[in-house]
Amino acid sequence: MLKNLLKKIYNHEAKNISLAALILSVFSFLSFVLGILRDRLLTGRYGLGNELDVYYTAFRIPDFVAMVLMTGAIGVAVIPIFTKNLIRSRKEAFNYISNLLNLALVGLIIICGILFIFTPQLISLIAPGFSGEKREITTTLTRIMFLSPILMGISNIISAILRVFQRFLITALAPIVYNLGSIIGIIFFVPRMGISGLAWGIVLGAILHLIIQLPTLFKIGFKIQNVFNFLDKEFLLTLKLTVPRAIGLAAAQINLVVITIIGSTLIPGSIGVFSLANDLSLPIIGLVAIPFAIAVFPALSLAFSKGDKKEMLAKFTSVFRQILFLIIPISAIAFILRAHLVRIAFGAGKFDWSATKLTAACFGIFMLSLFAQGLIYLLAKAFYAMHDTKTPALISIISIASTAAFGYFFVWALGFQNFFSILLSQFLKIEGMQNLAVVGLPLAISLNAVLQLFLLIVIFKKKVINFHTKEILSSLKKVLVATFLTIFFTYFVRQVVGGYIGEKTFLTILFQALISGGLGFSFYLLATYIFKSPEVKHLKNFVLSQVGFLNGKNKK
Repeated sequence: MLKNLLKKIYNHEAKNISLAALILSVFSFLSFVLGILRDRLLTGRYGLGNELDVYYTAFRIPDFVAMVLMTGAIGVAVIPIFTKNLIRSRKEAFNYISNLLNLALVGLIIICGILFIFTPQLISLIAPGFSGEKREITTTLTRIMFLSPILMGISNIISAILRVFQRFLITALAPIVYNLGSIIGIIFFVPRMGISGLAWGIVLGAILHLIIQLPTLFKIGFKIQNVFNFLDKEFLLTLKLTVPRAIGLAAAQINLVVITIIGSTLIPGSIGVFSLANDLSLPIIGLVAIPFAIAVFPALSLAFSKGDKKEMLAKFTSVFRQILFLIIPISAIAFILRAHLVRIAFGAGKFDWSATKLTAACFGIFMLSLFAQGLIYLLAKAFYAMHDTKTPALISIISIASTAAFGYFFVWALGFQNFFSILLSQFLKIEGMQNLAVVGLPLAISLNAVLQLFLLIVIFKKKVINFHTKEILSSLKKVLVATFLTIFFTYFVRQVVGGYIGEKTFLTILFQALISGGLGFSFYLLATYIFKSPEVKHLKNFVLSQVGFLNGKNKK
C-alpha cells in the first residue's frame, strides 16, 4: 500500500494551472505550518533574546548564496531554455540540464568554500552590533549552514525541471521535508550538540529536499552524464539571463541584510521579532500568491515563446485578479486577529505577552503590504516569461537604497516620543513598549514593497499595451468594499466570541481565531457574491472541478 502511494506521488501530473496551484497552495501552506512549528519550538526554548538573533542572522549569508546564485536566478533561466530545447529534442534538453547541474555543483562548492574562510569578517559586516561570544556562535552556525545552499541549489534546479513535466506534487513535498529536518534539529540535535544543532537541522532538511525529488527526476528519463562544458551556448545563455536576475535577487537579499544590520544595533531580540513576524506572514503569500505565480509561469513562458501575447496577457490578468481577490481579505482578517495568531504560533515557554504584543505589531505592519508582496511575485514571473530579467533587477537595486533610507528613518523616528510614534503605537496597541523602534523594520520592508509593485506595474503596462486596467480596477473595487465590511464583521465576531470565553488558553485562543477568521472569510465570500464579483464564480467552479481529484477519482 505504501509502495503504491509513493508511486502515485512520484508519478502524479497536474495538467492545468488551477490544479497545480491547488497542489502548491496546500503543500506550501503545510510547509509553512511546519515552519511556524519550528519557530514555536525555538521561541519556547529560547524566548526573545540573543539565541534567536544568532540563529536568524546565521541564515543571512547562506540564504544569500542559495537565493542569488541558484534558487531563483538559475531556476528562472532554466525553465524557458529547457522548454525551448524540450520542444526540439528531449535528449538535447537533458544534455543541457546535466551540464548545468555539474557546473553548478562545482561552482557552489568553490563559492561556499571561499565564504567559509571569510565568515568571521562577513558576520562583522552584517551584524555590527554583535560582539564576543554572540559573534563567535553566529560564525559557527553560518559555517555549518554553508552546506545548505550547495544542496538546495541543485535541488531547486531539479524542481524547476520537474514542474515543466507537471510534477508539481513531488516538488511541493520537498519544502515540507526541509522543514521537518529543521524540526528534527531542534528536538534531537540541540539537546546533544547545543545551539549548533539548529544549523545541522537545516543541513538535514536540505539533504531531504534533494533526495525526495531524485526518483521522479530519473523516472522522467534523466540520466547523470559526465559533461563539463563551460562554453556550451545554452549554458552561456543561462548565465546571460541569470546575471540580471541574480542582481535583482541580490538586491532583495541585501534588503534583509540591511534590516539585520539595523536590527543588530537595537536591543537583543529585535532581529528575532522581525524574523518571527515575517515568518508568520509567509504562509499567506505561500497559500495564495506564490503557488499561482509558479503554476502560471510555464504557461506564460510557452505563450510568449509561441508569440501569443493575447493568451499570455489573459492568463496574467486572470491570476492577478485571483491573487487580489484572496490576499486582500485574508491579510485584513489576519490583521484583526494578529495577537491571536502570534500567540497561537509562538506563545509557548519563554515567549511572554510583551513579546507577543511586539511581534503582533510587526506582523500587522506586514499585513498592510501583503498584497504588494504577493503581486511582486507574479509581475516578476511575467517579466521572466518575456525573457526580461533586467527590469525586475533594476527595480530591486533601487529598492536597496529605499529600504535603507526607510529603515534608518523609521527606527530613528520611533526611537523617541513624537506624534508619529504615539500615533503608530496607538494604532497597533503597543503603547508604552520599550522596543518600539523595531517596528520600523517591517515598516521599511512594507513601504518598499508597495514602491516596487508600483514601478513594476508602470513598466509592465508600457511593455504590454493592451493591459486590462479597467477589468482589474473593477474587480479591485468590489474586493475593497467587501473587505472593508469584512473587517467590521470580523472584529464584531472576535469581541462577541471573546466575551463568552473565560480563561485565555491555547485552545480558547485557537477557537476564537478559527471562529472569527472562518466566519469573517465566509462573510467576505457572501459579500463578493452579492456584488457579483466574477472571482467568486471562478472559485466555486474551481472547487467543484477538483472534487474528483480530492476524492481520488481524477484521471489523466
